[in-house]
Amino acid sequence: MPEKLSVEELYKCCDPGIFTFHTTDDLPMFYGTIGQERALDALDFGLSLESTGFNIFLLGENGTGRITTIKSILMQKAGNEPVSPDWCYVYNFKDPDAPIAISLEPGEALVFQKDMEELIKTLKVEIPKVFDSKEYEKQKNKLTEDAQKKQKDIFASLEEEAEAKGFSVRKTVSGLIIIPVKKTGEPLTEEEYEILDEKTRKKIDEIGKALQEKLNDAVHVVREAEKLVKEQVARLEKEAALAAVGHLIDELKGKYQKHEKIITYLDGVKENILENLDDFKVQEEQTPALPFMRLPKTEPTFTRYTINVLVNNKDAKGAPCIFESNPTYFNLFGRIEHKFQYGIAITDFSMVKGGSLHKANGGYIVIDALDLLRNLFAYDALKRAIRNKEVKTEDVWEQYRLISTTTLKPEAIPLNVKVILVGNPYLYYLLYNLDEEYRELFKVKSDFDSRMDRTDENMHKYASFVAMRCKEEKLFPFDRTGVAKVIEVGSRLAEHQNKLTSRFSEIADVIREASYWASKSNERIVTEAHVQKAIDERVYRTNRIEERLREMILEGTLIVETGGEKVGQVNGLAVLDLGDYSFGKPSRITAKTYAGKAGVVNIERETKMSGKIHEKAILILTNYLGSKYATKKPISLSASLTFEQLYDMIEGDSATCAELYALLSSIASVPLKQGISVTGSMDQNGDVQPVGGINEKVEGFFDLCKFRKFDGNQGVIIPRRNIKHLMIKKDVMNAIKEGKFTIYPIDRVEEGLEILTGMPAGILGEDGTYPEGTINYLVVKRLAEISEAVKEKKGEEKEKDEKEKD
Repeated sequence: MPEKLSVEELYKCCDPGIFTFHTTDDLPMFYGTIGQERALDALDFGLSLESTGFNIFLLGENGTGRITTIKSILMQKAGNEPVSPDWCYVYNFKDPDAPIAISLEPGEALVFQKDMEELIKTLKVEIPKVFDSKEYEKQKNKLTEDAQKKQKDIFASLEEEAEAKGFSVRKTVSGLIIIPVKKTGEPLTEEEYEILDEKTRKKIDEIGKALQEKLNDAVHVVREAEKLVKEQVARLEKEAALAAVGHLIDELKGKYQKHEKIITYLDGVKENILENLDDFKVQEEQTPALPFMRLPKTEPTFTRYTINVLVNNKDAKGAPCIFESNPTYFNLFGRIEHKFQYGIAITDFSMVKGGSLHKANGGYIVIDALDLLRNLFAYDALKRAIRNKEVKTEDVWEQYRLISTTTLKPEAIPLNVKVILVGNPYLYYLLYNLDEEYRELFKVKSDFDSRMDRTDENMHKYASFVAMRCKEEKLFPFDRTGVAKVIEVGSRLAEHQNKLTSRFSEIADVIREASYWASKSNERIVTEAHVQKAIDERVYRTNRIEERLREMILEGTLIVETGGEKVGQVNGLAVLDLGDYSFGKPSRITAKTYAGKAGVVNIERETKMSGKIHEKAILILTNYLGSKYATKKPISLSASLTFEQLYDMIEGDSATCAELYALLSSIASVPLKQGISVTGSMDQNGDVQPVGGINEKVEGFFDLCKFRKFDGNQGVIIPRRNIKHLMIKKDVMNAIKEGKFTIYPIDRVEEGLEILTGMPAGILGEDGTYPEGTINYLVVKRLAEISEAVKEKKGEEKEKDEKEKD
């Protein structure tokens, strides 16, 4: 008799008696991470090790609590670490296109900014006062009067000498000139000059030339004197302004004496103020050239004296923790903004804005790996920043412009940050194997598992998780039966009786939905019935396609028989995964055999509808046939295998056993029971291997038999190694309990063959033959007949060829 599974083997219940609480309201809040000891140890290692390159990649499936865990750990760890310094940019007076980065103690950047604002505000008042003072006017007037007196004396002396020699100094458009005059003082005309004799003219020319040279010398002396006066006035202005500026800047230098960069910057500020004193003077409104054209009043700009605070940690407590949800290049590294003025884009150092890396400097930053890779330049720039230990704010599009434009090159800021990338396993291994730099920069792997052991400790943690969800989201509390049912759902999602899923986002949804159905039934406590209701309703919302396919089978559009017997035909089981819902779908597998040497032909492969794994399974099946039935003589056989009414790709090896049974049935002409469906993979030795989606497959065939009414002979053959994966729904267990449905576990393919045919498979005897009345005997007999037929046909063709030659 074939072995049948008992109800206890189909489902592992959770005993509510292991819990001592009445409802989850009695349980304390639980904030830890459940079942991820390996990942937590890796996180602790990566966060504690400060060596270069030990950044972290958090890998795992969605819903395993990666983000929640890293947030909780970072907040706790960072709170005990020192606050990171402030960073600001200041104007570079030597190279305006390269702003200087300055680091200050937390909160000091804003203080420095306000100090500079107060300084400039004060100077705008004090400097004009200096220039309006009587003492300044007195010294300036003295310098001017002395210069004018000296100028007047020079020209008076020259005029006396010229007058004594009959010449006069006159002012023209082109400047001062020496001209001869008559005794009356009137200028000598050209006609009068021509009338004079040659000796007199020559004398006038010589005297005029000598006087003109003296005049030129006098003009040069006067100009030098004017230049000197301007310099003296400028020096006076600087000295006067320095009296107002110097002590204020010295006070700031004393305040920030520990910061060498600030001392240098303040020296530059003082020098620049003294060179641009006109900006601080009262501006006189210019009279427009045309009365109707009133020009806007141009105000001097003092932007160069402002402080651009990039990072302000004044209110921070502990090291920064940044969770960047949109890791674009500009969000990570900052940007250089522009403003349009008269149609021209302009910028300055005050428009440099910081990014997430600036804020996270000295702490931690968490980035979604997929989002990072989706954004241009972001991934490469991040690797460069980690490698060089500095963060640069650049115009990343500069190299792609047709016309190069001048832009700012802010000084790079030293970077000390722990980068945590979050992604799925596929992304991790893709980067690890294809990017050599990645291996050097992200050396810590924190792997979040999708399931954990179903121990008493973890079940109690599950209960604490339910309690936390209920309290945080103000849901109805669960009683012990409700929590026990949630744990059973966790095992179903993990597809293992001794495991629980660690994808807590799915468990949280079950909790929320169960609370909803409790409220709909006007109950204040969530029980097992409400959790089951939530599961059933979720299936109902998502199984429209499953019902449509079942409807097509029931009405005969898709042919699947659940009763009787048939040669060369068996029901296989496949799983259709729609993303939000997966279900089992029975499929007819048929085989045809005939004389020939083509071997086993996979029709799906010939039509390119078969995947690589399925093709491999057919080759394994073929090799099994050869090792089983062709140990002494070669097999001469042509056979075809196909999934009937299959209109899309097929992949996987879970139908290998079913395909073998259909093939052997066709060879031996022994019918197979259509009420028993088969799933299971096999190896070349005939051992049955476990498959995935076992629950969905069993339930899919069960539902079809249920709608067609049970006849007591229906069931499913599964690999014995899949028993631990069974978490079958209650309807199936009830039917098995009542004897309406059966699940047969097998270790060898021969066991399944005996179940489907009702005949023994047969064991090879010492004489190399199988006993009569067994499947293997019939298979060997039929293969021998086919080989003989092929041999006879070959002999006939040979005789025919010889006759044609004669």
